[in-house]
Amino acid sequence: MPPKRPAAAAKAGLTSSSTKIQSQSKVSRRGKDDEDSRMGEDDDEWMQQKIMMKPDDQLVLTAEELKEEFTRILTANNPHAPNNIVRYSFKECAYKMKMGVDQLAVHFSMDGNMLHKDSDEGRRQLARLGLGENPSEQNVEEVEVPAEDELEADADGEEDKEAPKQVATSKPAETALRNQFNYSERASQTFNNPYRERGTVTEPPPRTNFSATANQWEIYDAYVEDLAAQEKLKEKKKKDDDKDKKGKQVIIESVPTDEVQRIAKPAKIIERMVNQNTHDEIAQDFKYWEDVSDEYKVNEGSLLPLWSFKSDKAKKFTVTAVLFNPKYDDMFAVGHGSYDFLKQGTGLITVYSLKNPSFPEVTYTTESGVMCIDFHPENPYLMAVGFYDGSVAVYNLREKTNEPSFLSSAKGGKHTDPVWQVCWQENDLDNQLNFFSISSDGRVTSWCLIKNELHYTDIILIRMQSDAIEMETDVSMGGMGMDLACGTCFDFHKSTDYLFLVGTEEGKIHKCSKHYSSQFLDTYTAHHMAVYAVRWNNFHPRVFASCSADWTVKIWDHNYSDPMFTFDLGCSVGDVVWSPYSATVFGAVTDDGKVFIFDLAQEKYEPICTQSVVEKKKTKVTHLAFNQHYPMIAVGDDRGNARTLKLSPNLRKCLKEKAYSKESEIAKMEKLLELVREPTAK
Repeated sequence: MPPKRPAAAAKAGLTSSSTKIQSQSKVSRRGKDDEDSRMGEDDDEWMQQKIMMKPDDQLVLTAEELKEEFTRILTANNPHAPNNIVRYSFKECAYKMKMGVDQLAVHFSMDGNMLHKDSDEGRRQLARLGLGENPSEQNVEEVEVPAEDELEADADGEEDKEAPKQVATSKPAETALRNQFNYSERASQTFNNPYRERGTVTEPPPRTNFSATANQWEIYDAYVEDLAAQEKLKEKKKKDDDKDKKGKQVIIESVPTDEVQRIAKPAKIIERMVNQNTHDEIAQDFKYWEDVSDEYKVNEGSLLPLWSFKSDKAKKFTVTAVLFNPKYDDMFAVGHGSYDFLKQGTGLITVYSLKNPSFPEVTYTTESGVMCIDFHPENPYLMAVGFYDGSVAVYNLREKTNEPSFLSSAKGGKHTDPVWQVCWQENDLDNQLNFFSISSDGRVTSWCLIKNELHYTDIILIRMQSDAIEMETDVSMGGMGMDLACGTCFDFHKSTDYLFLVGTEEGKIHKCSKHYSSQFLDTYTAHHMAVYAVRWNNFHPRVFASCSADWTVKIWDHNYSDPMFTFDLGCSVGDVVWSPYSATVFGAVTDDGKVFIFDLAQEKYEPICTQSVVEKKKTKVTHLAFNQHYPMIAVGDDRGNARTLKLSPNLRKCLKEKAYSKESEIAKMEKLLELVREPTAK
């Protein structure tokens, strides 16, 4: 057994421990007194009287103004959030406005790794460290501590008196955390999915061996069966056609899906490559062919047939318009309708490309026959169209719909008779798109594209010159008079914006102005029958050409009442067009299927090229168009077909001349006019 400790020593040890506790309490009390004194001084500073300072320029309000309430409504919307976010939609190939905008505004955000102590993860970490549920209570176990008054009494003289004992027992020091946060090490491991292999075995397809001997009678019988089957198909087609004629023709277009749209462009490229390989000889001729025989000919040329554009939908129609696109030289539009009053029905618009002659790029079906087409010079995707029922429309080639973007209506002032020609004009003062139209009802109308509607304005009313009635100044008052002439064609001057020519069904040509709606500037007694086309020269400002059903083509100087040149082509002339590369070259087409090319600089009395371009004798050629860039023309016939022809070198000599310019072309035409002009004939 260990030796017992003496009582005196135990008492002395107890006294020394109590003395230490008292000294610590005194020190702590002095420190607390110092802090209280400092706090008192601070409280005195805060308790001092505050002096309110009033600025000199403070606004003085009355009691009523102070009582007035101003209501402010607070919303949850972020004032800085944008409301016009536009993003590109690759699915629809267009820009779309984003409707939902996030109104949440985050001022501060920081990711931390602290865990709540009552959470499952926090409890697991505490259990791992051995702290239990309440670590603050297990680290230090406190025993009852005497009050301050008792400690002061012990310090005054009662040191021998035993004070309550304060014993603090602490557990061994725990390992410190790695940082001030609740750090924890985590690790995870994913399962590796087992590999699976699948295999199938199919049965081989059945095979049969066939052998036979064919003689002459079996071959004959096979041909007879084939002919019988073809006859049955023809009879079935005739029955189907009769049903279509009796009922309304309903065309159902399949809506392209996303999968079709994805492969549409690659399929188009492959289709063009296949067509180029199929028509490789024609493409080589179009690019490199030059008629060598022209070197041995004097004032004579030829036309080389190139591609022929046909469509199954256009077989029953007549080509009523042919026009090349002003920007894309390989693209041209063809309008299909009918000039016969008894054969009116639906219409068709086809847009072809030289890269794919087998099928049109764009097709529009219309409720009425198409009479005329015109592309916008600056926006080549806009196409103005005139119909047989008197309405006009504007199509947008970029929109993949069969409906027009703008369409006139009976309430919107549409024509009452067929629209024979439309022509785009420069934007008005409000920078709005507009175009003109002429109809058999005697009106020359301007159509303005405003929002989603067409607004019309009658520019001039064409009256018959045989009547002695003067034209009324108010356009709206004489709109439906019986003395109105039938307008068939018109053309605007290339440099003078307000000047234009109008051809009528009675054979006269009127020179008009946009500024004078009540009278004509001049009238030419041009033809004995209806005027089918009037064209200003592309270079010379005073020269224009006209053609008529009286078999003639005439060249005019608008300052003189008599024509400068007159050419009799022996048949009704459907169209006349000036070439874009020469002031003296123009082309015309007739009802006997021929194309005439004139060059007044080489031959003033006869055409330098006369060529039939149709396969059948009774086929009529209706319209003609020159390409702006390539040496070729496009013609249309009354069977719905369009053909392209290349000009030989003798038909385009001016393109090879080094001194080719606009001034030289004007001088060349002026020289011709001086030769045929009479000094007194004006």
